[in-house]
Amino acid sequence: MLTMAVVEPMIRQAGIDLIWFGIFIVVVEMAQITPPIGFNLFVMQGMTNHELNYIARAAIPTFLSMVLMVFVLITFPELAIYLPGNLRPGPG
Repeated sequence: MLTMAVVEPMIRQAGIDLIWFGIFIVVVEMAQITPPIGFNLFVMQGMTNHELNYIARAAIPTFLSMVLMVFVLITFPELAIYLPGNLRPGPG
């Protein structure tokens, strides 16, 4: 999130839809909480002093909800742009 101020203008200039880029960031976050290399799991371990297995089990519901939503967006991609499309001002 800290790099978005730098990355966002480049993404916009490259012509990539910011909504779909945000979905890509969610998929990257899924990798950050997936053992055995989940970097965020090690960060949480250092912050809470719990065992890595405990933290990985606690992250399972979040991970599963993210996986479910990715599959929903794969199945129904129009859902990702429905609300932003209705909030954007129309032509004229």
